[in-house]
Amino acid sequence: MTPEVWKTIAIVAYLVLMLAIGYAAFRRTDDLGDYMLGGRRLRPGVAALSAGASDMSGWLLMGLPGAIYVSGLVESWIAIGLTIGAWLNWKFVAPRLRAYTETAKNSITIPSFFENRLHDTSRLLRVASGVIILVFFTFYVSSGLVAGGTFFEGSFGAQYATGIWVVGGVTLAYTLFGGFLGATWTDVAQGLLMLAALVVVPVVAFVEVGGWEPVREGLLAAEGSGAANHLSFVAGASATTIISAAAWGLGYFGQPHIIVRFMAMRSPADATAGRRIGISWMIVTALGAVLTGLIGVAFVGARGETLDNPETVFLYLSQVLFHPLVAGLVLAAVLAAIMSTISSQLIVSSSALVEDLVKIAGREMSARTEVLLGRLGVLLVATVAGVIAFDRTDTILDLVGFAWAGFGAAFGPIVLLSLYWKRLTSWGALAGMVTGAVVAFAWGRSPLADTLYELVPGFVLGGLAAIVVSLVTAAPSRAVQDEFAEAARLASARAGDAPTEA
Repeated sequence: MTPEVWKTIAIVAYLVLMLAIGYAAFRRTDDLGDYMLGGRRLRPGVAALSAGASDMSGWLLMGLPGAIYVSGLVESWIAIGLTIGAWLNWKFVAPRLRAYTETAKNSITIPSFFENRLHDTSRLLRVASGVIILVFFTFYVSSGLVAGGTFFEGSFGAQYATGIWVVGGVTLAYTLFGGFLGATWTDVAQGLLMLAALVVVPVVAFVEVGGWEPVREGLLAAEGSGAANHLSFVAGASATTIISAAAWGLGYFGQPHIIVRFMAMRSPADATAGRRIGISWMIVTALGAVLTGLIGVAFVGARGETLDNPETVFLYLSQVLFHPLVAGLVLAAVLAAIMSTISSQLIVSSSALVEDLVKIAGREMSARTEVLLGRLGVLLVATVAGVIAFDRTDTILDLVGFAWAGFGAAFGPIVLLSLYWKRLTSWGALAGMVTGAVVAFAWGRSPLADTLYELVPGFVLGGLAAIVVSLVTAAPSRAVQDEFAEAARLASARAGDAPTEA
């Protein structure tokens, strides 16, 4: 059989497995709570791998290795910032958010948590949150579809549009019917596949090149031909460039598709084991992605070749180094990264549309109708994102960075203040959320984005707006403050720490 046939067999087997997992989850989905949050019964390992896989997307296997391939270790500040941010998120947000969302009327979405946490009767907070989720997730899902199109283009010589249709179609199918459990269970399988690929590819490439000395010589040769100093963490970068890259870690606190995994855990106590598993997975995979980019420079140079698209360096190595069947399985890891993120984002977008925008009208609906609307929400967001993806004006990293900044700036400060500051008011939260979203959106679409990542000004100004407006508006009621104390006590008691209160 030809190499293309072997690779096709591996990819088709992977896609069939994802559909089978989605069908199994469909059999376990009875109502909107199951569809959106899996009934709050995730084990820590499942939550950790699911959060990691849904977080990293095609950026980990394509965007990051491509950036390292072009610019060297200076691009690793993004990975460093993300790892620190993820650890802080698991440590300080996960246990308390799990406790507080249950205390606050068993909230199953981030917008509903904000409304219930602050006893907002105006519904403005919930509507604004839902709209922000729909806007930025549309760009985020689009980045995954762009990665899918690029993947099939680089791996099979297929049309870019074909890749979008295949990746979008299969992901839509298992998400549409499997809901949160379908997305989560497939995330676990995809996370393990990504881990294996990011260990095997750089190790085999390293051995094939001949060890560290040939790699170093290859990097120096690339530098001599005008390329960046790949072994420097600071060469060619200004202080603001490094700050912008490391600041990606700030975004974790506000990513709905990640923190919703915290809400779905069995208890706040599961956050400790989840943190250890999740951060270990993240360190290994990020290191593998960085090494893939560095070794790729030497490997491609030694063969006297060039890459038209640096973001395909992982795809290139997998096809050159392995038997086509094994290469197909490695390539499936790229699909895993792409599809796991898309599915998680579609579920959160659907929940925002149905739970936070449609149901607030007050109309009573059956559980079956609610799930049907949730599926229609998934279809709507996927369709709009697909339209955007056909316009290839932005790279994968550009699209991910824009959406990541939007969520981090809009929701990050509000999540932290909601969990740790009892003086936060609904008007303060609304002001901070809108300020963060507007600043991130406007900054990211202006020339200012070339000097400082839009997440930084958005996060800072959003947080300041929330604090200032909260201090000049009426203090929260006694009921809100009592609920805050109860959530803090519940999180601390289950985590084994002494309760704290701000």
